[in-house]
Order: sequence, then C-alpha cells, then structure tokens
Amino acid sequence: MTVSQQEPTPPGDDLLSSASDAPSDERAHRIRRALERLIGVAATEGNAVTPLRNGDEIFPRMLDEIAGARSTIDMMTYVYWRGDIAHRFADALSERARDGVRVRLLLDGIGAWQIEKDLVERMEEAGVTVAWFRKPVYVSPFKQNHRCHRKVLVVDEQVAFTGGVGIAEEWCGDARDESEWRDSHFEVRGPAVDGVAAAFAQNWAECHDMLFDDRDRFVGHEPAGDAVVQVVRGSASVGWQDMQTLLRVVLQLAENRLRLASAYFAPDDYFVNLLCETVARGVEVEMLLPGPHADKRVSRLASQRHYEDLLKCGVRIHQFQPAMLHTKILTMDGMVSLIGSTNFNRRSMDHDEEVMLAVIDQGLTATLDAHFDEDLARSERVDHARWARRSVTQRAKEMSITPIRRFL
Repeated sequence: MTVSQQEPTPPGDDLLSSASDAPSDERAHRIRRALERLIGVAATEGNAVTPLRNGDEIFPRMLDEIAGARSTIDMMTYVYWRGDIAHRFADALSERARDGVRVRLLLDGIGAWQIEKDLVERMEEAGVTVAWFRKPVYVSPFKQNHRCHRKVLVVDEQVAFTGGVGIAEEWCGDARDESEWRDSHFEVRGPAVDGVAAAFAQNWAECHDMLFDDRDRFVGHEPAGDAVVQVVRGSASVGWQDMQTLLRVVLQLAENRLRLASAYFAPDDYFVNLLCETVARGVEVEMLLPGPHADKRVSRLASQRHYEDLLKCGVRIHQFQPAMLHTKILTMDGMVSLIGSTNFNRRSMDHDEEVMLAVIDQGLTATLDAHFDEDLARSERVDHARWARRSVTQRAKEMSITPIRRFL
C-alpha cells in the first residue's frame, strides 16, 4: 500500500495560515507566536489592561496614582498645553516631588511648546526634573521632523498608563460636544509595565545624563490579570519599522473583522492596498475617523484622499460627528487589540517615537468593540456613490496635500 506524502508547510506560512477551525486558545497562541517571531519582541502573560474613556475617566485615575506614589513617577507626553487640567497635573507632580518622590517629566520640544512657562518653573522649583525632547533650536533640521509622540505615565514601577490623551483642556469632559475630545487611555498592571517603562527610558536617555538611580528598585511583577501583552516601540529611523510590521502582521492575520479608529489616517499606498487585500479575503473592515470637528484640516484632507479607493474595495468608513476623535485603536477578530499612541499615518509609522501594545485578550477586545459600536451610533457613514460625486474643489484640495503627505 502506498502512503501519500504532503510537502511540509513552511513554518512562516503556517503562522499566517487560516486557523478558523482551531480553538480560540490555539489561535491566540498562533497570533502570539507570529507577533513575537516577526517583530522579535517577547510578549508577557499575567497582565491587566483597563480601558478608560475620555477625560472624565482618564484624568482622575492618573491623578490618583500620582497622588499615591511613594518612590518614583516617570511621565512623558507629546501635548502639554493649557487649562485647569494642566495646572492640576503640575500641582500633583510638584506635591509628590516635595514629599521626596523622584519625579521626571519629559516634554516634546514642539508638541508641548504651549505649556505655560510658570508651570515648568513651579515644577522645577518643587524638585521635578523636567527635560525636553529635541527642542528645535538645539537639534539639526533632520531631527526636528522626528518627534516624541509617546504618552506614558509609570508610577512606582507597578502601574503604567498609555494611549492617546494629552494634558490639555481639550481632553476634559466626556466627548459631549466639540469642546470635549473623544479619546481612550489604558491602565496597565503586570509585567507589561516594564515595556511601557522602557519606552520612557529610551527617550529619557537621549535627553538626560541620569538614566536611573537608587530609587529604581527593579522589582518584579505579580500576575494582575489574564491578558497577554507585547509592547512595541516605534522609533524614528530610515527603512521599515517595527510599528509598520506590527500593523502589517495584524492585518494579514485577520480572518473575520478588523476595526480601526484613528485620529489621523494618512497611510502610504502600501497600507491602503493592504487594507483592500484584507477585504478581498472576506474580512469585514471598518474605519472610524474624525468628522467635522477634526482639529487639523490638512490631516483630514490627507485621509479623504484615500476614501475613494478604500470605499471602492469595500472598506466601510465612518466619521465621528460630536467632537474631535483622537483615539488610536485597532481590534481584530474579537481577540486582539492594538492600543497606544500610534495613528494610522506615515508620521506615526515613519517619523515619530511611538509605543503600541498588542493585547491578546477577548475581554478587552469585546469592550473596545462595544465602545466602537457606541461611537458608530454618533457617526455618519461615508456613502460611496455620494463621495464619488464630490466637487472638483474638494478633489483639488485633496490633491494639494500630495507634496507634504509623507509628513502627515
């Protein structure tokens, strides 16, 4: 009797192959191994990731953790502007510094330029160490384009926060109208805190001589939950980046549904084509983007430039109506969530310092999908036929940003 033989499946193809008939835990393992091997960053178990929506939930949690700090506070942000919330954070950081806690604050040289000068002076007088990431006057023109867009808060090495929120009055409230931005931030506990802390350390090392001191205890982490988390750092450089690989792998692994909410959507042609290829495989692809209250008209035009191609291939596009949408979230197949500071645009993928968490956790993904549904209820879907009839003036505006779209 002759036994038929099959060619062995190459390991890489097996990782990316369909696993719809496999139990969810087996598929989760496949996804984890694909992310680990193709990006080269190990994931950790035993994490708890808690989503926080809008300033009314986000700011109280962050300020509570700061108030309870006993040893160290490390905070970095792209945006630190004005308003009562800017004063509240400055006062909270100053109070802990005066009480002996080591407090370090890293501000981007362009993103935080609106901060009130007296706030910085008050914090420094209280003992907060404030550093600036690439102030334009001090760096070369090449480096000026590469900003630190990461948002990180780590308290006592045990709890971390990251996501899209900046420290400014625009983020206060609950996205009820155009004065209250819609955003999500995340509280992280467990071993993944180390990855978020490393994102701070990487940028702090460029700006300050003292990377750590005797108040850094380098303690371990007790299990805090069931989430598997991979922390991916994107850094300004030339060539293909880990952040691009992360997004590419998740799109290629998707089998059923992919949902993307991004404040600034301006990818290159490769990722537009990849989204269309994802739809062609039978995956339902939905995007939630800013609507009439987009804070940057040029960025919205950069998004709209791609609408026709995406709508034609079957991507569903929705525009959030009540306020500026500032979230950076991608969910895949009810199993995986990408959360952090990265927008789906060339600036985040090619130019800026970013941090993104790939979270394999059905509970978190279900919650974020529910949030997506609630946001869709306050959004308008872009109709393909109507969009195809848009005015010549609108088309000309979309084309006008072509020379600068790689920087958006």
